[in-house]
Amino acid sequence: MQDTPKGNRIHIAFLGRRNAGKSSIINAISNQQVSIVSNVAGTTTDPVYKAMELFPIGPIMLIDTAGLDDEGYIGNLRIEKTKEIMNKTDIAVIAIDCKNENFEYEMYLKEKLSKRKIPTIIALNKIDKVANLDEAIVRARKQFDNIVSISALRRENIDKLKEKIIEQVPSNNETTLLEGIVNKKDLVLLITPQDLQAPKGRLILPQVQVLRDILDKGAMAMVLKDTELQEGLKNLYKKPDLVITDSQIFNKVKDIIPRDIKLTSFSVLMARYKGDIRLLIEGAKSINNLKPGDNILISEACTHHSLKGDIAKEKIPNLLKKKIGGEVNIDFSSGEDFTKNIEKYKLIIHCGGCMLNQKQMINRLNKANEKNIPITNFGVALAYLNGLLKRVSEMF
Repeated sequence: MQDTPKGNRIHIAFLGRRNAGKSSIINAISNQQVSIVSNVAGTTTDPVYKAMELFPIGPIMLIDTAGLDDEGYIGNLRIEKTKEIMNKTDIAVIAIDCKNENFEYEMYLKEKLSKRKIPTIIALNKIDKVANLDEAIVRARKQFDNIVSISALRRENIDKLKEKIIEQVPSNNETTLLEGIVNKKDLVLLITPQDLQAPKGRLILPQVQVLRDILDKGAMAMVLKDTELQEGLKNLYKKPDLVITDSQIFNKVKDIIPRDIKLTSFSVLMARYKGDIRLLIEGAKSINNLKPGDNILISEACTHHSLKGDIAKEKIPNLLKKKIGGEVNIDFSSGEDFTKNIEKYKLIIHCGGCMLNQKQMINRLNKANEKNIPITNFGVALAYLNGLLKRVSEMF
């Protein structure tokens, strides 16, 4: 894996009316023709994503969106898609045409973003097209702060806009998967089963991210399959400081790894990194309250073809049935479409969310929490169902 995962990039959404210059601003920031630009209102339909590096932040994701004043049935669908972008937005840039004197749409946007606590910048665009710039700035300042006056067409003040973006970066941006768990010179054992579900020729994303974080921390890693675990332990020159396994083989690994060695899983680490580990632990404990016939949602962030032994379709449902002592009604969702009507569920079990950014994952957790619906993730749920929840989370 050569590129920074999408879920690890700071997501910067460019919002506003049609023809406010959102696409032109993105093109100016990236120095590329990322989005098609024209004088025709509504040129941008679906969201357009551009990954790039912005020093000193690092990897970011620019998101171009459809105008919030789009019209007609299709226009309304585009607007809904734009609103969904807010669920993953870390920083918002509202583009405003300098000649605009009515800020109805922009005020609506600002209110929505403020409620979500999303840092917002106002890009007062097309300063090359207005006769009285000072008047336009005064007009905008009556309604907004954090304003940058720019011309995307002439690339004027684009560097100032970049500086504003850098200032808004969340303070927790430097947090990593193994923060506070792994120290320099530690030895970490990674158990990566290569079964039918393992992708051909590569490790899965959480394994790659954990391995990189181990190296960044100046620690040492040993990677092996579960079938070589016992032999690998014999060949180590010292006892590992931490063992990280795939959650699906908790039951196999727990009896091999001595109790005095810290044990967790890639998915449990992802739960801590992307979400609220305490909330997810409490969600897993609620499995004990489930009864036959209860409704459960199992949700995955990515879409993939299910194979024999699939964790979401087979392993978790089978363990739940065994634990509860009867059948439960399970619905499945995948991709970015997190089910809107979740009130009927007694529990939501979510994947690790490696393809989501932290903002998306937190929004999903908050949505469940607001409805008083317990939510957990695959790894935390499997730890609970295997009687390992305390052991795999005691280090946090």
